[in-house]
Amino acid sequence: MRELSVVGVRVELPSNQPIVLLREVDGDRYLPIWIGAVEATAIAYEQQGVKPARPLTHDLLRDILAALKAPLKAVEITELKDNVFYADLLIGDNLRVSARPSDSIALALRVGAPIRCADQVLTEAGIVIPDEQEDEVEKFREFLDQVRPEDFAG
Repeated sequence: MRELSVVGVRVELPSNQPIVLLREVDGDRYLPIWIGAVEATAIAYEQQGVKPARPLTHDLLRDILAALKAPLKAVEITELKDNVFYADLLIGDNLRVSARPSDSIALALRVGAPIRCADQVLTEAGIVIPDEQEDEVEKFREFLDQVRPEDFAG
């Protein structure tokens, strides 16, 4: 397993499909995962520090885990099968729950849990961005500074 950090979310054009971009912490690979608009909004809200008046689903799950004293230890993106990513939530003492990567990432950001990815998944779906394309990553980061969570609403 390799640890990843969340670069951010954006809308891929022309399909208007949200994407979350993760980056290998101790490496140079990026992992793009296409996600739903609701999950993109949840991730963007947390990254931008937006606190809704009422808890969103991922906030509710965070609060339930805290009330049960069952902390989220980590998120692991475990598999890529037929272009679908699979992930597990590692909760408390050795409890593993299957979850979509997008939901897992939104929850991990809320509790500060590490996000890890199987080497096989990174080998299959990870991309290396050459130095000359680092400008594109910087443009992506600038986009993230400008985007609002409402931009992901259908």
